[in-house]
Amino acid sequence: MTQTNVLRTLLTKDMCHLMPCCFDALSAKLIEQEGYQLTFMSGFAASPTRLGAPDLGLMSYGEIVDQVRDIASAISIPVIADGDTGYGNAMNVRRTVFGFAPAGAAAVMIAEQVAHQRCGHTPGKEVVSRNEALDRIRAAVDARNELLAAGGPEILILARTDARHEHGLAEAIDRSAHFAELGADILFVEAPQTESEMLEVCQSLPGPKMANIVEGGLTPELSIDVLHAIGYSLAAYPLTLLAAAMKAM
Repeated sequence: MTQTNVLRTLLTKDMCHLMPCCFDALSAKLIEQEGYQLTFMSGFAASPTRLGAPDLGLMSYGEIVDQVRDIASAISIPVIADGDTGYGNAMNVRRTVFGFAPAGAAAVMIAEQVAHQRCGHTPGKEVVSRNEALDRIRAAVDARNELLAAGGPEILILARTDARHEHGLAEAIDRSAHFAELGADILFVEAPQTESEMLEVCQSLPGPKMANIVEGGLTPELSIDVLHAIGYSLAAYPLTLLAAAMKAM
């Protein structure tokens, strides 16, 4: 069974998977060693560990693909990889999907921020127009389908929206609903600010949803049981391990 199929099976289970985020091959191996069933390669954590610089679009497409390949080759659990904004227009998004799939990513996250993407819990975020956002996800889904039709490696599409910050929750939910219609496999509405907003997201949207839990961030730090009850399938913790490692060092 491919890692994409393993991830697909995990998403069918009636539970919210706690997903510590890795940033290199060693952190990924430790996550697997502790018994977690999947991980997420956080660009927010990979940039400081690879470049010693914040996640402000400094890592190139090629560097990210290398990081994904190193991580995926070191573990036997699925890794969801941060594909940023797709690194440009729709053609760049296609290239991102075509590159991440053979590198071993079980899923790739595509966002609709204005380049360069920043953490969803920091000020100053901007998103592209709805049409451009839809073009990005459409291109990612088309690339996924082309790979599958050609017998290539499978990959799932995780569609992210940061529209809550600029345009409000209703716009973020509406964009995500359109992403699902286009064929996105997992939906991620970033930075809801209350538990009631999180519940509205999950009740309004189909399929698996991901929560992003940043210590000290905008989204409430709810327990995994509460996140499951709300309706989330995945809960990512992008800074927890990196912060612990930095403090230890």
